[in-house]
Amino acid sequence: MSTLSTFLANNQGSGRLKLRSLSNRLFSSICIGLAFLTLIPLLSILYLVLKNGLPLLTPSIFTHLPPAPGLTGGGFGNAVLGTFIMVGIALLLAAPIGILSAIYINEYARQSYLSNTVRFVARLLTGIPSIICGVFAFAILVVHTGFSAWAGGVALAVLILPTVLLTSEQALLAVPQSLREASTGLGATHLQTIWRVVLPEALPSMMTGLMLAIARAAGETAPVLFTALFSQYWLTSLNQPTASLSVLIYNFSTLPYDYQINLAWTASLVLVAIVTLTNVTAQMLFRKRHQL
Repeated sequence: MSTLSTFLANNQGSGRLKLRSLSNRLFSSICIGLAFLTLIPLLSILYLVLKNGLPLLTPSIFTHLPPAPGLTGGGFGNAVLGTFIMVGIALLLAAPIGILSAIYINEYARQSYLSNTVRFVARLLTGIPSIICGVFAFAILVVHTGFSAWAGGVALAVLILPTVLLTSEQALLAVPQSLREASTGLGATHLQTIWRVVLPEALPSMMTGLMLAIARAAGETAPVLFTALFSQYWLTSLNQPTASLSVLIYNFSTLPYDYQINLAWTASLVLVAIVTLTNVTAQMLFRKRHQL
């Protein structure tokens, strides 16, 4: 009787193991399938952009001005330049404020009322539609000074500031506390610990946040449309309307002319390439420096 009980118990245990193994394989297969499923939208976008954008992609695209509606030829060199300038202005404004704020709320007063308020406001700003940032910059700048690259940069800075602040804070939180304690134990001041130990350790993750901010700023249309408008000419002053790739794509994709629509696809390809190359280059450079 005991032998039969042992046999039945062993069979039940073996059946449970087989069921667990089958469930594990099934769950793993589902996860792998869903992971590949997430690649379909990205691959579809890349396919459409490459298919429609490559035919007009020539060096002259970057040195000529956009053609008038209905005409062929030309390019969007001024839009590429304007995009770089406005994103650069936004980064120069948002990066110092965001990183220094993250250092304060994480290294100096992590649980203070001010730090909690800053975190709450930053998270709240991440959910605000980008067009609101454009309207805000329009109200405080454009109404008084007119459309300009400066106004576009300010609108984009307001848009990416929460991203820079929150990603920088997460990068600082990821630095082990033991490194801070070791630095303090060796006689370093709080400022020296932050500058020579914490920031170098958090720099790669911070750069990832900055690249995400740059990618978002470069692809936004509404804030730039409200503040920098658009221009058919080369930029000669930061105080005048400025062309950008996102607005050019928006303008040309709605025109009933095949060449302008194809030029919008080419601009989309260039914008995707700029964002991708910026991310990859920054990751490679700062990852190597961090490893060294």
